[in-house]
Amino acid sequence: MNTASIKASPSTWKEKLRWLGPGITWMAAGAGGAGELLFPPRVGSLYGYAFLWALLLAILLKWFVNREIGRYSVSTGRSLLDGYKKLPGPRNWAVWLIIVPQVFVAIGSIAGIAGAAATAFILMLPGSVKIWTGVTLFSAVILLTTGGYKMIEKVAMALAILLGLVGVATAVSVFPEPAKLAAGLRPQIPADVNYIEIIPWLSFLLAGAAGMTWYSYWIPAKGYGAAGVENVDQAWKDESNIKKLKGWIGEMTLDNTLGVMGGLLIVVAFLILGAELLGPQQLVPEENEVASVLGKLLESSWGKAGFWAMIIGVLIGFWNTAMTNQDGWARLFANGANILLGRRQVNDKWKDEGYLRKWILWTLLAAAPLIVYLFAGEPIGLLQAAGIIEAFHIPIIAGLTLYMNVKTLPNGLKPSKPTIVVNVIACLFFLGFAGLYIVQLMGKD
Repeated sequence: MNTASIKASPSTWKEKLRWLGPGITWMAAGAGGAGELLFPPRVGSLYGYAFLWALLLAILLKWFVNREIGRYSVSTGRSLLDGYKKLPGPRNWAVWLIIVPQVFVAIGSIAGIAGAAATAFILMLPGSVKIWTGVTLFSAVILLTTGGYKMIEKVAMALAILLGLVGVATAVSVFPEPAKLAAGLRPQIPADVNYIEIIPWLSFLLAGAAGMTWYSYWIPAKGYGAAGVENVDQAWKDESNIKKLKGWIGEMTLDNTLGVMGGLLIVVAFLILGAELLGPQQLVPEENEVASVLGKLLESSWGKAGFWAMIIGVLIGFWNTAMTNQDGWARLFANGANILLGRRQVNDKWKDEGYLRKWILWTLLAAAPLIVYLFAGEPIGLLQAAGIIEAFHIPIIAGLTLYMNVKTLPNGLKPSKPTIVVNVIACLFFLGFAGLYIVQLMGKD
């Protein structure tokens, strides 16, 4: 490893484009999943464009939060958890605060996503939803344990682009009157809103709390900034290294922006499809009929060919999301386990993050979700429960990351005052919607 030298950031547009990837992978972790493919048509069908303002605000705020996560990883070459373990207070308290709830979120989310993919499989091939849920889970793990990051990046990028093009093209064909969309830009909350529909949607848009932490793994994996630098504190003492890291933050910002813009196009497209095509028919994607209902989004415009094109898109989208989610959570849990094991006397192989990641993929992120699905069997219910936890976790991750960047990064790499203000607003926004759900829940008792 290099002890104190930062490599130069890409300077030409050709080089900048070559270094893109983590943001697209981050987008692909949600594209075709709950936040983009499942919940937007549900919300569009149920509430039309009433929450368009919340969608746009949530995505804008996530851009700022994700940029701060990227800032930390570019500047230090480390993941968020590696930073959290150094926060003042009881040892590893912040790592525990992230890892424990995310175990439940991971199992429930991956079970729900794989179950949604299975609803497309059963329309095309013989077999039950439960069997195809297992096939989805374990086929993705096989690719993850044999392909490596570069293969994941290429597969995720190709599948996300394909799904996005299909959704956007169809949304354009049924695009609503501008006045209908404009009405949705006015902040409003319908009187009959059920927050268990809204909170998971806003939480999973682009990626949830866990998905944000994954960005801090994919950036070093790609080689951005201080990746591979052993003594980064020493590197910060050289003004030329600070300048190089600023360049890498610029590259990361471009990467993050493209990922967010791609996710925005997809989610707005599927919100439009839900409002324009499912709403008038009072159809909502539900449980084992997720794929068949989503298929009607294209069937209305393109006939049976469109229906089957959408089924293939649903299959690709949910399978791709299951794969990228398994990869992200495996990295998070392996890193967290390594930190929490610390100096404990255990076999050396359990301190090897590569070994841990494979073990976690096969057990916690494939076998466990399958068991949960076999007993629960409700993909949307599982995703809704996970989304509520994510809503409370986003402000925690955003707040802790902002604190680290302000307190630990050198001058020149710290966030600006306007950036700090917007990140505080992001914390309050997601916490506010989560609070509204709790108030609604208490009112039903």
